[in-house]
Amino acid sequence: MSAASQTLPVTLLWHMHQPYYVDPQTKMALMPWVRFHAVKGYFDMITTVQRFPELKVNFNFTPVLLRQIREMVEDEVVDLWESWARTPASDLNEDQQCSLLENYFKINHETCIHPYPRYAQLLNMRGADTDRKVLRQTANLFSVDDYRDLQVWYNLAWCGFAACQEYPELNELKKKGKGFTEEEKHRLLDIHQEILKVLTSRYQQSRESGNVEITTTPYFHPIMPLVYDTDFGKRAMPDREFPPRFQAPDDVRAHLMNAQKEHELAFGAKARGLWPSEGSVAPELIPLFEEAGIEYFCTDEDVLFNSLPNGTDHLELFQPWVVEHDGKEVGAFFRERPLSDFIGFNAARNTAEQSSDHLIHHLEHLSDVVQGPERMVCLALDGENAWEAFMDGGEAFLEIFYQSLLKSTKLETQRLGDLWDRNEAKARIKNLHTGSWISANFDIWIGEKEENQGWDWIRKTRADLLGALENDDLDPELRERAWDEIYAAEGSDWFWWYGPDFQNESDMLFDGLFRKHLQNAYLILGQKPPDYLDYPIRNKSEVSALVEPTGFISPALDSESCGFFDWMGAGYFDIRQQQTAMFQSDRIARDLYFGFDQNAFYFRLDLESLYLDKVVVQWLKPSAFSIETSLVNGDWISRFFRADAEEKNVSEKIVTGIGGRVLWSILLKEIHLDEGEAAFRVSVYRDGVETENYPEKGAIEFHGLSPEFSRTNWFI
Repeated sequence: MSAASQTLPVTLLWHMHQPYYVDPQTKMALMPWVRFHAVKGYFDMITTVQRFPELKVNFNFTPVLLRQIREMVEDEVVDLWESWARTPASDLNEDQQCSLLENYFKINHETCIHPYPRYAQLLNMRGADTDRKVLRQTANLFSVDDYRDLQVWYNLAWCGFAACQEYPELNELKKKGKGFTEEEKHRLLDIHQEILKVLTSRYQQSRESGNVEITTTPYFHPIMPLVYDTDFGKRAMPDREFPPRFQAPDDVRAHLMNAQKEHELAFGAKARGLWPSEGSVAPELIPLFEEAGIEYFCTDEDVLFNSLPNGTDHLELFQPWVVEHDGKEVGAFFRERPLSDFIGFNAARNTAEQSSDHLIHHLEHLSDVVQGPERMVCLALDGENAWEAFMDGGEAFLEIFYQSLLKSTKLETQRLGDLWDRNEAKARIKNLHTGSWISANFDIWIGEKEENQGWDWIRKTRADLLGALENDDLDPELRERAWDEIYAAEGSDWFWWYGPDFQNESDMLFDGLFRKHLQNAYLILGQKPPDYLDYPIRNKSEVSALVEPTGFISPALDSESCGFFDWMGAGYFDIRQQQTAMFQSDRIARDLYFGFDQNAFYFRLDLESLYLDKVVVQWLKPSAFSIETSLVNGDWISRFFRADAEEKNVSEKIVTGIGGRVLWSILLKEIHLDEGEAAFRVSVYRDGVETENYPEKGAIEFHGLSPEFSRTNWFI
C-alpha cells in the first residue's frame, strides 16, 4: 500500500491545567477554578470521548491539578468560594455579600448569564462597578432570596452538559429559575463534589480500555528553561532587559520527578509523554526528561522550525522526531498551530458543522499532500477554557468533529504512544531551539518590569531558604513543605498576568497567591517574611487595551497617505494585548483606531495578514447596524446594514482602503452617534468562518459626540 493511500494519523492532545490555589498554611483554596472546570470541561471531555469506543485521544493533566482534585476529594482543603455558597443566605455578613457580588458573575456573560433571565437580572442589579465601596452600597439592594438565587445560579451555570445529563435535577433547577431553597442549593454543591470524586477514575477507565493516553507536565507548571537558568531566555530575546540571573536546575529535576509520582498515584502508572509547561523547552532539559522516564514530549511547530538548520520546510512538521543533547535523546511531536488554534479560539464563533467541516477539510488535505510511512499530524491545545464560549459548552462541536474523524477514509485518530512505537524512521534534531509555544520565546513570562521583579523575588526567597536549611536539626517535613512553596512560586501562571500582555478581573488575586507562596516559605521555617512581599507587583494602572477618543479627527482615508497626525486623538484598541487565559498566535490584525469629527465616524484596522475574507463592524449602541468590508469580484467594498439585515445604500458615504489597513467612514447621521454612549465589536472572517473578535468578549465602549465632548476635546 502506498503512503498516499494510507490514512493520516491525527493525535489530539487536550491540555488540562490549573495553578495551585491552596494556601498550605490555612488549607484553603482561594480560587474555585479546579472545581468549576471539573464539573464543566473535564467531566464533559471524558464523557464525550466515552461515547465513541473507536476514538483515540490524548489528555494532559498537570500534577498540580491532580493534587488539588485529590485534596478536595479527601477533604484536606476548603474551597473558599464554595464556603460562601454553603453559608445560609440569611446568615451572610456584609463582607460575604460583597464577595458574592464581586465574584459570582465571573463566567462568560454571553453564554452562561444572559440566556437565563433571573441570573441576568441579578447581574443588572449588581451593575458593572465592582469597587468595594460601591458594592457595600449595592449589597443593601439585594434581598435574602436574591443572594440565595445568586449562590445557586453561579454554581449551576458552571455545570457542563455531561453533569446536566447525568444529574437531570440540574436541568430542573434551570427550569425553576428562581426562588431556590437552601436544600436545593446544597444538593447542587453536593453534585459538584460527587463529580470530583469520580473524575480521575473516569479517565483511568478510558486509559485502561485503550482509548486514552494521559501525559504529564512538570509538577507546578514552571517554565523549565527559565527555572533552569533565566539567562536561557536571552537566546530568543537578546535585546530584552532581564532580572539578576537565577539558576535552579535541581528544581527542574524535582518538578519532573514529583510529576511522575503524582501521575502514578492518580493513574497507576508513570507517564510516557510530557507536555512541557507552555511548550517551553531547551536542549539542556533533554537529559532531565530521560532521567524522569519521559520518552517523548510535545511542543509548538515554531520550536521545530527554529531548530532546523536549513530553514523552514513546513512538511517536515508532520512526523515524529528524536531530539539529542549531551549523549541523551528523547522523542518529540510538534503541534500544527493553525488548526489547533482554530479549535481553541474560533470553533465557537461558527456552527458546529462549519467548524468541524473546516477542520476535516484541512486535515484531509494534509492526508493528500504529506507523504511517508511516518507521517502524522498533532493538534494540541487548552482543553478547558474554550468551552465557556460555546452556547452548549462545546457538546455539538465535539460530537460532530469526533464522528467526522471516525467516518473519514483519509484520517485515523491515534494515541501518542502507539504512534511513537510504530514509527521506526524518526528524523533527528541535534540543536533544539530554546523557546515556548508562544512566539518561540519567553516574552510572556520574563523581560517586563513586573515579570522581572517576580523572578528576582523567587531568587531571593530561594537563597534565604537555602541558608535556613543549613540547620541540620530542621524537621524533614518542614524542609519538604518549604521547598514545595518555592516550587509553587516557580509556576508559570503568576507570570502570565504580570506585564502588559494579559489582564482579567482576577489578576490581582493571582498576584496575591504568588506572594503568599513566597511568604509561606519563610513562615514554615518560623521566620518573618520580608516586608516587600506585602506589596503587590501588579500595577493595574499600567494596563489598558482601550483608549477612548480624546479629540476630533478628520483623517485622509487613504492607506498610503494616512499618517500619525491624521489619527491623533483617535480612540485606540490594542488587539495584541489579550484579555483571557489563553494566547492566540498568528492574529490577523494588530491595532484598531476609531474616532469622529462633527460630520463623520472613522474606522481603521491595521492588519498583520491580508489573508482574510471579510471584516464586520457590528454597532450595538446607540443604534444597531453593521458595516461589512469584504472582497467582491476582486475589489474590497463596504456595505451598510440595519439591524433587520436589510442593506441600505449609503455607498457614497463609505470609503474603503486596503493595503495593510481597512479604512472607512460613515456620516454621523446614519449611526446617531450624537446620542451619548456608543459600543461596537469587530469580527474577522477567513475561509468563510469567523476567525477573530475584537475584543474577545464584550464590546469596545466609548462616549460619543456630545456637548461635553465638543467643549472639552478640542485641539489647536
